[in-house]
Amino acid sequence: MLSFIIKRILEAIPVLLIIITATFFMIRLAPGGPFDAERALTEEAMERLNAYYGLDKPLFEQYTQYLGNLFRGDLGPSLKYPGFTVSEIIFEKIPISMELGLYAFCLAMLFGVTAGVCASLRPNTWLDYSTMSFAMTGICLPSFVLGPLLLLVFALHFEWFNASGWMSGTDKILPTITLAVYLAATLARITRGSMLEVQSQDYMRTAKAKGLPGWRVHFIHGLRNALLPVVSISGPALAGLISGSFVVETVYHIPGLGRFFVQAAFNRDYSMILGTVLFFAVLIVMFNLLVDIVLAWLNPRIKITQST
Repeated sequence: MLSFIIKRILEAIPVLLIIITATFFMIRLAPGGPFDAERALTEEAMERLNAYYGLDKPLFEQYTQYLGNLFRGDLGPSLKYPGFTVSEIIFEKIPISMELGLYAFCLAMLFGVTAGVCASLRPNTWLDYSTMSFAMTGICLPSFVLGPLLLLVFALHFEWFNASGWMSGTDKILPTITLAVYLAATLARITRGSMLEVQSQDYMRTAKAKGLPGWRVHFIHGLRNALLPVVSISGPALAGLISGSFVVETVYHIPGLGRFFVQAAFNRDYSMILGTVLFFAVLIVMFNLLVDIVLAWLNPRIKITQST
């Protein structure tokens, strides 16, 4: 297992390098610059700013200098927030995005898996049809539509929740639901299909023939194998919730890293964009590695495959 982990980490290094390289050159070749929006900047002041941040150097020299600083753990200063480094901003804002993503992930896993299992136990019944109908609605309803609808109904009409902020516990309910609905709906459909497939396997019929209780057959023997596809997508899904929460953070005015990333893109804050993209890429690699370890624990055949 240790050699497998080391191998996956080594495989991730060139992937991260490709992501950094592509992001670096795409944002530099895009029209506009980090100081174009500044008012009444003389040509001399613009030249001094570019020289201070090293933007007057050839593009390839800027790239090699950035890689050298990156290998030393330096993500550089923010071009739009003087006095702050990218690392300081990321570590200040990421706890909020992580908290929102974890809340949404736990809620999606709880309701998605539960709904999928309930639907699989009563296939082609009203329970199955109603559950899958709600799941399909959740898949078709994007967060930038669901968020304002929840705000309009529960915050503005009934006034049960605040319309924005991330202070009290009630402020976290609507953003969590908005972010979790799509994943919960997806997990419900995946769990249902996986459970129906598992129920037709020979070992399930053998367990029933031995007289085991129905709950033991379904939840001990069946659910463990049925959850393998769910676990497989859980790593990218969690990383996607954390890195893709900028829509929800913007709708609910949550001061998280996702919203900060959007602002950095509008401001052409090169170092901030590179730092957040790299951070999110590392998160995805870590979560995928964790998923592979969990899959190896759930399915011993994966261990045998990796060792041969």
